[in-house]
Amino acid sequence: MPPTTATALTSWARAIRKALDATGQDSARLFAEAGLDPALLSDPDARYPVARTTRLWRLAVAATGDDAFGLTVARHVGQTTFHALGYALSASATLHEAFERVLRYFAVVSDVAELGFEQTPQGWRFSIRAAATAVPPADEAIDAFMALIVRLCRGLLGRREFAPHLLRLRRAEPRNRAAFDKLFRAPLQFGADENALYLDAKVLREPLDGAHAELARHNDEIVQRYLQRLQRDDIVARVRYAITDLLPRGEPGAAAVAAALHLSERSLQRRLAEAGTRYGEVLRDTRHTLARSYLADPRASIGEIAWLLGFSDPSSFTRAFRRWEGRSPTAYRARP
Repeated sequence: MPPTTATALTSWARAIRKALDATGQDSARLFAEAGLDPALLSDPDARYPVARTTRLWRLAVAATGDDAFGLTVARHVGQTTFHALGYALSASATLHEAFERVLRYFAVVSDVAELGFEQTPQGWRFSIRAAATAVPPADEAIDAFMALIVRLCRGLLGRREFAPHLLRLRRAEPRNRAAFDKLFRAPLQFGADENALYLDAKVLREPLDGAHAELARHNDEIVQRYLQRLQRDDIVARVRYAITDLLPRGEPGAAAVAAALHLSERSLQRRLAEAGTRYGEVLRDTRHTLARSYLADPRASIGEIAWLLGFSDPSSFTRAFRRWEGRSPTAYRARP
């Protein structure tokens, strides 16, 4: 998969937005700067390209001045953040079973990384590493994920004092080291050669009070159906992201997008047909969605937006936008 096409559920970005709003930041402006359409946050199945959410992480850290911002975001993750997976984890019989579910269904969350879970002399090792073909996730995304895992363990065990044996992170030691010490309450190693938690084998096998085999199976099935839809729709998402990257150079044809995705044009058209759409429809819908997102930023001129959308001039963009919305971009932006 080309690096630009790795995706993550928009619920990750929703948690970032909540954390930004809680600190008084202008989340709408930061989303616009990152090129993310906030309208997708209300769709539980929607996904963002990881390259853009990584930019959002960078902007968020710069805006807050907090290099432990990922830990703050983890506090805004709820049971429904990761689709039915959250309910399946809550119904697991043991922490070991819960970790196996995280590995099995992590693609629901994102396809940007690969997880590992194996026994070592130092205890069970849970690791996360960037997929070979993906843009590496932001350090803060790794921080948030590790914090989320520890919070999950504490919640499932009903023990706030739970802590891993050791946390090793590739990132440089943060200025806000105290936030890491306070949350993880474990030995920390920064600048390590891995992102990994080490856990006690005994605690992983403890029966959990919330265990419910039938409920776990039911939510497993929901997650599996979502993954099946995701695999079917993946080609549409990949085409959409490739179009977005190519648009500032002019309107991309199907051949250019196929080349960006390492496909033949014929294969691209066939796979889009199997997904129930055509290249021209994806191009139109992508431009329409991006146009609404860009118009939400008052600093972007109509001319700049036309260029970002690959139109030869602002008048061409205006005509297209009238077809989509029944009014001009200026009138759309001025709506109450």
